[in-house]
Amino acid sequence: MHTFLSRWSSVGTILILAAFGVRELNSQESPKPPAPQTSPVVVELFTSEGCSSCPPADAFLAKLTEQGPSHNLQIVELEEHVDYWDDQGWRDPFSSHNWTTRQNAYAGVLGNKNPYTPQIVVDGSVECSGGQQQLAVQTIFKESSQAKTPVTLSQGVAGKPGSDSFSVQIGKLTPSAKGGAAEVWLAITETGLHSSVTRGENAGHELSHAAVVRSMRKIGEAKPDRDVPFSGDAAIPIRNEWKRENLKAVAFVQEKNSLRILGAAEIPLHP
Repeated sequence: MHTFLSRWSSVGTILILAAFGVRELNSQESPKPPAPQTSPVVVELFTSEGCSSCPPADAFLAKLTEQGPSHNLQIVELEEHVDYWDDQGWRDPFSSHNWTTRQNAYAGVLGNKNPYTPQIVVDGSVECSGGQQQLAVQTIFKESSQAKTPVTLSQGVAGKPGSDSFSVQIGKLTPSAKGGAAEVWLAITETGLHSSVTRGENAGHELSHAAVVRSMRKIGEAKPDRDVPFSGDAAIPIRNEWKRENLKAVAFVQEKNSLRILGAAEIPLHP
């Protein structure tokens, strides 16, 4: 990996530990009692391979997710590559206009008005620049301590070739007054992706990514007046070029108006 990313990785580790307010343990310290269970937190990163300030944010998200379990954090990462950088010299192979549309929706409700990269959105309710790592970590910790709507996600038996089936169940909802209907979403992410960029702001660099969103679709609406607001199955296409060992499925329930994410679950795909 190139120097600017390698240097950031070591600095990023220090940054994250400082933001967590912890220090690395040595072998002489006595074990601590188990920490209380925390809620999953969805962290979305809007990014692009055409943006020179994005690689450090990509590395931050990957490192944050790697270190999360040791700090009792369940981080569900969604790295969404927007397409409005694609005419600036380098077309991002992972970009989609769908993610640009999703970011525009956040811009309308979170107050920043103009989409930008890199942008972090935590649980659909707080946004910050990808360079504001400490603010992002503080927000993640706060969200992890909040009670969330239970989400159960499981993979079904093999269906038609080229697709996988999933079952999703949403527990009792606690929507806000202005949140509107709650929508149920199912996404597929892939880790281990990288590119050798030859043009644009990152020309000459090898870029590595966190959990890139390969697909995301709404599979239904959750009804807050029911004991089980949503229970259903969905078949999701899985392309041959996606490496199954690096794939995860993510289910989450999100208010339609406020875009606040009420709960989430994540599972690796079966071989």
